[in-house]
Amino acid sequence: MLLECGREQRLVRDLLHRLGQGAGGVLTLTGRPGHAQNALVHWGACRAGHNGLRVLRAQATPAERELRHGAVLQLLAALPGLDDVQDALIDPDDHRPAPGIDQVLRAARTAPALIVIEDVQWLDPASRNWLGVLLRRLDPQVPLAVLASSCGAALVPDGDADPTSRTAAPVQRVVVPPLTDRGVAATVRACCGVPGDEEFVAALTSATAGNPAVLRDVLREFTGHGLAPVAHRLPELHALAAGVVGDHTVRALDGLPTEASAVLRALAVCGDLLDFPRVRALAGSRAMPEDRIRTLLENVGLTVSVGDKVHIRFPASKARVIEDMPAAERADLYSRAAQLAHGSGANDEDIAHLVLRSPRLGAPWVVSLLRRSFAAALRREDHHRACACLSRALQEPLDARARSRLTLELAAVEAVARPEASDRRLGELVRSAETTELPPQDAGLCARAIDLGFARGNSEWARRTAGETLPGAAPTDREDLVALFWLATPQDDDEPMVPEVPPLPDRPVSPAQAGARAWQLVTVGEGADKARKLARIALTGDAREALLMPRLAACAALLTTDDHDEAGDALDALLATARHAHLRSIAARVLALRARLHLCAARLEAAERDLDSAERALPPGSWHSRALPNLIATRIVVSIESGRADRARQLAETPVPADGEEGAWWPSLLFARARLAADDGDWEETLRLSRECGRRLLRRRWTNPALLGWRPLAAEACLETGDRTEAHRLRDEELSLADHWGTAAARGSALLWTQRLFDDDRDRAARRARETAALLRDSPARLAYLWSRLRQVGAEAAHGDSAAAARCLEEVSRTAAVHPASRLATAVRALTIPALAVPAVSPAVVPPGWRALTEAEKSTVLLAARGHGNRQIAEQLAVSRRTVELRLSNAYRKLHIGGRKELYRLLEALEGPVADAS
Repeated sequence: MLLECGREQRLVRDLLHRLGQGAGGVLTLTGRPGHAQNALVHWGACRAGHNGLRVLRAQATPAERELRHGAVLQLLAALPGLDDVQDALIDPDDHRPAPGIDQVLRAARTAPALIVIEDVQWLDPASRNWLGVLLRRLDPQVPLAVLASSCGAALVPDGDADPTSRTAAPVQRVVVPPLTDRGVAATVRACCGVPGDEEFVAALTSATAGNPAVLRDVLREFTGHGLAPVAHRLPELHALAAGVVGDHTVRALDGLPTEASAVLRALAVCGDLLDFPRVRALAGSRAMPEDRIRTLLENVGLTVSVGDKVHIRFPASKARVIEDMPAAERADLYSRAAQLAHGSGANDEDIAHLVLRSPRLGAPWVVSLLRRSFAAALRREDHHRACACLSRALQEPLDARARSRLTLELAAVEAVARPEASDRRLGELVRSAETTELPPQDAGLCARAIDLGFARGNSEWARRTAGETLPGAAPTDREDLVALFWLATPQDDDEPMVPEVPPLPDRPVSPAQAGARAWQLVTVGEGADKARKLARIALTGDAREALLMPRLAACAALLTTDDHDEAGDALDALLATARHAHLRSIAARVLALRARLHLCAARLEAAERDLDSAERALPPGSWHSRALPNLIATRIVVSIESGRADRARQLAETPVPADGEEGAWWPSLLFARARLAADDGDWEETLRLSRECGRRLLRRRWTNPALLGWRPLAAEACLETGDRTEAHRLRDEELSLADHWGTAAARGSALLWTQRLFDDDRDRAARRARETAALLRDSPARLAYLWSRLRQVGAEAAHGDSAAAARCLEEVSRTAAVHPASRLATAVRALTIPALAVPAVSPAVVPPGWRALTEAEKSTVLLAARGHGNRQIAEQLAVSRRTVELRLSNAYRKLHIGGRKELYRLLEALEGPVADAS
């Protein structure tokens, strides 16, 4: 099928017509491999035979390029009685000039003859010389014509470059172009039986460059898979086209001279980085002239020149060239290319691409370059590339300190991309640190490695490794290892410790031990003041040099002691440290904890943002199975409070690995599921889940109601299922434990969620509601406070104080208006108190310009409204101070305000106090 070849076919017909009239001529059809020149020559030969002309045919091939007179022997095979001539052509000692030409010319005078030669570029030198002699002797009046095809090389050179090749017969050389979109569309219709849509045809044209041979092979594969030529099949098309192009590349390589093949391999490795003379030098090309190599590679359709660079035309060709190289040769080529690219001042990322595929180089610049590429990959969120850069850097010669630091940094990034590999690497790092003498500044390496593994949630590994490392640890490391051991150890673990680990001091001085001890006190609900003081000790010093999990435990302790402002500031600082050090697992844990802080303060959107950020920092699939339930549980509770019950149910059904049930955070997921069951009125399931939650907490001796208020939920389920005695026992236990802990939030929350469990008359119910609201008003538990005020509405109305009920309702309604879909707003709308007019809960008035802000501008504005300086905001958002300034400037302009004071008032009117917005 010859498409879009009308011009070429006319020229062939004219040549044959002149030959039939007794006049000779020469026509060479050139083009890239597969551009129909061979098909046209074959068509011309068939037409000549049909017209009664004698046809002498030869096809040159790379395999016969060294065969003396191989093409001439094919031509003369059609003429009888030339055995002696053929012997002379084969004999290398026969020096007669061009034997057989006289016989060919005599035969042409008796019957017009057409000499057809395919692929002139592969002619052996002897055949080329023989044909040159024939052309010089060719007379226009002799009925002998030559029809040839080639990829770039003409049978008769253009111009006067080679006077010895001139012929008296008319000579034409025509380049056969690729198919246009129209030709490709016609080929698609012919091969597929149906027209291809426009997008498919355009993609196919691009993938094949309009090459008819490649096009037909691609479509043969495509239709063989039963695919239709439509746009949604483009992925399959590109995959098939890449394979076909690669196969055509291999065939083209087979015919290239060794030196040209070497240059092509060098182009595949670094042709996009280096100019052609450097690529040629890399390939070791010296004998073949530069222009000759350029022309040869372009003629076979493999390359294209752009300025002083030569590029391989198709990515698939580049990939196939590299794949077909022996591994050792490929590695050596990449190694030399990397060094040459570095010496020529190429871009870091491009050099890193070469280094990543090179063996150990040993050059001083390699590690620093890979570290820069690592940082750039992290900025792009390309964690696999970041891991590859540090893994490759570890192959270079490094001292013990640099190797340990790189390994720790690599493990931190692998926690996102390859969490199991991260765990293994941290374990190897701890073991090697035990046997390697490190400088004093790296004495705490084991503890930092365990701290990092613990951050992903692998508490059992952290506990075991800290205990095993302790006996051989330096005195300066022992305090940190003891802190990590006890922070990762459940209170119910009565197994004998081998070796024995000393208990935490009651009043530790070490920040790490203070953080662990503060959390111990929180879990057992003993000494809120003491836990607060220890948490503050834990947060002293430079966070960049401290263990981070004990600091996170200290922040969690401050949440339970009602010191939310301190906890928020410490979490912000810890987040900035984690982001600066690329510790994504720590950052995720910080954000998840901060989401709980926002939830407690009734900032539902902020909680959602932090949970989204936590999952971006560490995708759920990378969380350890023992920590994942905490993330899911927080998501469920936030969804419940936001009024998205369907989303909460979907999250509750999220499968968790079996090992997750053994972790410290499994009870939080049980509690979240119990809350959902209670909302659905399934009290049997609520009772089962809440009791199992309590059983697991009590097994760990976690009795503090400030952690999870499971008792009121279980008590309400008991009451609904008829077990009043157990309900009252759980109620009284909750109140007693909350009073023992002593914080306003714990006491107020216990009163709030047990109110329904009292058989109060109206007077006592009102007093209890007021007491609850008064306690929570002075606590940071704003969400619980709003629920207490809503409960107070009913109590005051029942008591007959409509004015007090109205005041409570007005306060709750203002906040509910900010989140009209929330559970609280739904409860407000559901109030049915005849003596009280329930105000409509509609969305709050959004400040003019607020919706025009980008998400980045909103985050920056909220931090500024809280009182953070530009430097703090920059650290927390991991951007430059200049970026912060630009975002605030844009936000002020969109909001039509002049500064932070107006910003604070504007947002306070929208959401209420913004003491900890982010």
